[in-house]
Amino acid sequence: MKKIVFLLLFMPSILAAQNTKRDSLWMLLKPFIGTRKGQGEGEPGKGNYERSYQFILNKRFIEIRNKSNYPPTAQYPSGEVHEDIGYFSYDNARKAFILRQFHVEGFVNQFKLDSVSTDKKTFVFVTESIENIPDGFKAKETYRIINEKEIEETFEMQSQGRVIQFIQE
Repeated sequence: MKKIVFLLLFMPSILAAQNTKRDSLWMLLKPFIGTRKGQGEGEPGKGNYERSYQFILNKRFIEIRNKSNYPPTAQYPSGEVHEDIGYFSYDNARKAFILRQFHVEGFVNQFKLDSVSTDKKTFVFVTESIENIPDGFKAKETYRIINEKEIEETFEMQSQGRVIQFIQE
């Protein structure tokens, strides 16, 4: 009977400690949380971007939703819309943050956090794998926290790159 009382008394503390540990794990990426809109430039031209980052599944993942709208061009008379969904996760075995992206075009990118600046404002993710693209392609995502409302993202694939600046609503 004493064991049951002990567990009942200390179970809330044990559960709170687990949540605190999970919360502290995500402190590094917490500046991303929120919704941002902005403009950027890429291969399809200049466009408008909407991006949101939110915790999901009991704070085990951060979900990223992106929608980019590009104006009409000669190649795309009605404009172009790009969408992707991504997830930040933490791989306990490798002690590493992983970013997985699923693109409307069918590409699936898996990145590993390669480096973080000493001021914790620049994050560089490099690909571990890219599905549905010819062999030999490598990509890098660099995120720079400008302030609590702005994040600059640079996506580089071989010699092609784009810079996107998101501004929180």
